[in-house]
This record gives sequence, C-alpha cells and structure tokens, in this order.
Amino acid sequence: MLVAMVMGFSCGLPLLLTISVLQAWMKEEGVDLAVIGMMALVGLPYTVKFLWAPLLDRYTLPFLGRRRGWLLIAQLALALAIAGLGFTNPANNPWMVAFSAFLVTFFSASQDIVVDAYRREDLTDRELGLGSSLYINGYRTGMLLASGGGLIMADYMSFSTVYLIMALGMLPGILATLLAPEPDTPTGIPRSLKDAVLNPLVEYFSRRGALWILAFILLYKIGDTMASAMTTPFYLDIGFTKTQIGAVVKLFGFWATIAGSLIGGICMLGLGIYRSLWVFGILQALSTAGFALLAQIGPSLSCLAGVIAFENLSSGMGTAAYAAFMASITNKRFTATQYALLSSLMGVPRVLASAPTGLLAKNFGWQGFFICCTVIALPGMILLLKIAPWKGKNK
Repeated sequence: MLVAMVMGFSCGLPLLLTISVLQAWMKEEGVDLAVIGMMALVGLPYTVKFLWAPLLDRYTLPFLGRRRGWLLIAQLALALAIAGLGFTNPANNPWMVAFSAFLVTFFSASQDIVVDAYRREDLTDRELGLGSSLYINGYRTGMLLASGGGLIMADYMSFSTVYLIMALGMLPGILATLLAPEPDTPTGIPRSLKDAVLNPLVEYFSRRGALWILAFILLYKIGDTMASAMTTPFYLDIGFTKTQIGAVVKLFGFWATIAGSLIGGICMLGLGIYRSLWVFGILQALSTAGFALLAQIGPSLSCLAGVIAFENLSSGMGTAAYAAFMASITNKRFTATQYALLSSLMGVPRVLASAPTGLLAKNFGWQGFFICCTVIALPGMILLLKIAPWKGKNK
C-alpha cells in the first residue's frame, strides 16, 4: 500500500508541469491564450500509451525484474526531461517548449504504464479500492508539489529554477523502485510480441459490452477535465495572484482531495464500485458548475476556497472509483497493455478535448465555458445506465 502511494506521487509530479505550471509561465511571458490552450496537445502520449505498452508486457530488462527495470529507466529519463524543459524559453521559442514538454509527457506516460501494471499485480482484488485511493493520494501530493509549490516558488525565483527543483522531486519514486519487491509474474504472460499486442485486445473485446465500457471511460470525467484545463488562466484573469492560487487552490485544495479519495475508498467498501460511480459522478458535475458561480462573483478568497473544497473533494472521490473500476476489469496476464488502453482513453479529454478550451473560453466567456463543461459531463453519467445500473449486480 505504501509503495502504491509513493509511486502515485512519482506519477502525479510531472502531470501539471506541462499543464498549469507551464500555462502560468507562458501567460507571464505574454503568450497568446489560444496558443496556451493548444499546448495541451503535448499530452498526446497519455492518450496513445497503449501503442508501446505491449513492449513492457513482453520484454524484461536484465535488471530489477519485469516491472521495476522498465520503471527505473522511465523515471531517470523523466527527471532529465523535466530539467530540460526548464532551459527552454516560451516567449522566444514555443516550438522547443512544446518538444521538451512532449518528452516529459512521453516518459511520464511510460512510467504510468508500469506503475499501473505493478499496482494491479501487487494488490489483491479486495485491496484495489483502498489501494487506488492511496495511489491517488500520492498522485495528488505530487500534483500539489508541482503546481501549488511550483507556482508559489515562481513568485520568488525563475520558472527555470522551479523545473530543476521538480526534476529532483523524482528521487522518492526512484528510491521506491529500487527498494520495492517485484510482484509475482502471473501465468500465461505473452511469449512473443505478437501475443503481447493481439491477445490483450482479443481477450478484452470478446467481453460483452466492451465498446460501451470504452465509451464510458472516455466520457465519465470529460467535463471535469476540460474545466480543469483552463483553471490557472481563469484564476489569473479574474484577479487572483500566483501566491493565492498556490496557497488556496493547491495547498488548501490538496487536503480536500486527500479527504475525497479516502472517503471514496471507504465508501466503495459499502456502496461498491458501481454505485460509487453514480454518486461521485453527480458530485463531480455539480462541482464544475461551481466555477461558473465563481466567475460571476469575482476574486473572492472565501468563495474560491468553497468552490475548490467541493471540487477537489468530489474529484478525489470520483477518481478513486474510476481507477478502481478500470483495475477491476483488467486481466493480470496483460496488465500493462489493457490498463494502458483503458487509461489512455481516460487521458483523451485531458489532451484532445482540452486543446480547444482556450478558444471556448475566449468566445463564451468564463461563465459560459464552465456551464458548457457541466453539460458535457452528462453523456458519461447516462452511460452508467448501461455499464453499471444502480439496481444491477454491484461490484
């Protein structure tokens, strides 16, 4: 369980370095809002990581075992990529910024593949709910250090220095990789690259309702994700300082997220995963609407704290159920490939659907933008009728 939390930290750290922190840096350098929104496309590796996941299922490096060997390589390369991003210049060479950010997301996505596979193989089915909750707590802690801590530090030092410090933040994950036990290798793992590519897909798509499940994973958090993609420019635009954002949005919101994921893990023991998806999904949609209210009120710290507390609480609960659901439907023989396929779809809204969010915000205004994000969340909830009906067999 502790390993899951530390590895979650290592996975959460890089994410916002190419989103909110980079957005703040580009905004400060005077980069156009539409360009900032399009920068979300550097996150494409998160959406297509299933393409190279079979390599990690099939091949074992000659050190540390089937999972930890690949994990160490990904983490070392990721630390170097984060440091390299800090040496770029958003104002003078946005293309180099985009390339460097792409390297960060590629190695981050590779780390995610192995960590997800490790967690599924290391934990029993009964431990998945709580294990996913602790993983998310670690993940959010990494996000807090990167975004909250990064934005606060950026008020006192250059963004380049911030990125160098964040590269050092990969050390706990590297140490965990070196010290953690290697999970048992399940029987029936792929013996050829062809088997590693085809067998996981054949096994998954032979299931009843496989396409409906993929559609649900794609849409369940799309509204919440699209709203989050532009929150940093939103906060700055309506009058909050970077320190206020770091302290209230990130530091204060962090505890709400920790509480949300823990509450989510505990609730799943009683509600089950399926009913938890219903309850937490409704709360997620309502929390997105809270940003529209904040846009109407303006830069009030008390209102910001209330909106952030509700949003992070509901998001932590929803993500815990979401992650547990994906892990529960993964076959241990093809953990890396199947989980990468499912979590890649989870990343699509963060990249493709988030790319035009800057244009939407410019054309509809902040209040209209967040109302749109709330409405966009509805299809994912409707799919629960097919995937996990409330009165059906709970999981």
